[in-house]
Amino acid sequence: MKAPASKRHIPTRAPTRPARIERLPEQYFGALLARVAAQAAVKGEPLLDLGRGNPETGPPAHIIDALTKAAERPDVHGYSPFRGLPELREALAERYRTHYSVELDPHSEVAVVPGTKTAIVELSLVLAEEGQTVVLPDPYYPDYPSAPALAGARTGLLPLTPSRAWAPDFSRAPAEDVAAVYFNYPNNPCAVAVPDGAFEQAIEYAHATGAAVVHDFAYGDLVFDGREPRSFLAAPGAKEVGVEMFSMSKSYGMAGWRVGFVVGNAEIVERINLLNDHCRVGIFRPIQEACIAALTGPQDSVAERRDTYQRRRDRVLEVLGPMTCEGTFYLWLELPEGVTFESLLTEHRLVVAPGEGFGPSGAGWVRLSLAVSDETLELGLERLSRAL
Repeated sequence: MKAPASKRHIPTRAPTRPARIERLPEQYFGALLARVAAQAAVKGEPLLDLGRGNPETGPPAHIIDALTKAAERPDVHGYSPFRGLPELREALAERYRTHYSVELDPHSEVAVVPGTKTAIVELSLVLAEEGQTVVLPDPYYPDYPSAPALAGARTGLLPLTPSRAWAPDFSRAPAEDVAAVYFNYPNNPCAVAVPDGAFEQAIEYAHATGAAVVHDFAYGDLVFDGREPRSFLAAPGAKEVGVEMFSMSKSYGMAGWRVGFVVGNAEIVERINLLNDHCRVGIFRPIQEACIAALTGPQDSVAERRDTYQRRRDRVLEVLGPMTCEGTFYLWLELPEGVTFESLLTEHRLVVAPGEGFGPSGAGWVRLSLAVSDETLELGLERLSRAL
């Protein structure tokens, strides 16, 4: 006798994953955190983390005040404009004018996005057809490869080498069917400011190949030793071929707030806006109002943040010896033979970011972070100097 239909076992089958999801690489930071968590569970000294890329201090009080006051108003809890508050786009354009000597039309050359990590992927989606090539710097920020993967594009490499002071070598980059080229200065992970001529060479490469240029300016304000911030868009002809991503995270300590911008070429900006018209419904208005307060209010906290990282950079060089660090809050360190990420983690209870996740040339290197407390840095340097 058959069992009642309600009690029969009906096999279930999970839907097949779309190819675009299967193409995604392992999420570097998620995997790293899992490895660190597993080691933290092992008995021993507390782990010291010099691998984090997360600002250790938040924004100044006037930004938080703007957020809380706005959130208390009854008129802010509906949907905000899809393309961001006009006042926010105007504030960002004004900052570009005063800080980087770049003129932007806030209506057509500024897109508001929920963090530049989102924009990294969205830009490949709006620039590349399936099968085209998206060129990434090597070494690169570990989330860059996700962009061509989701777009169905091939990945090409733009070599950065220590022998050239980490300047991009466009003569060795792909030249056929290139949809876009990404690069970033101040550079993560190599911690160098933009080399002279690099922006101009990128523009020449764009004209020669038809590629769009995507410059990641997340660490733009964090340059050391009296250097001035240099925007890609200040280079003559830059807006004709590309865009720049600007983040609130690093300059203002607003990493968890998830607000950033894509600025520059009006056609590319419109593509980002059009994509977000379909995917998103704006950003919570109080967060946008806090961003306006950040961009238009006192800027002394930005300089203080930069000077703190420079002071910590100097301390690392004092302990470990000379190495290049011209900006960001990182150092890019080549490990001596016999020392690895795993040995630092398991034998010395020290977390760093392993270079293998930063591209083919990253093997044998690690990224150290200055975005930690002074106490953590000192303890970490003690362990690192013993290990080295």
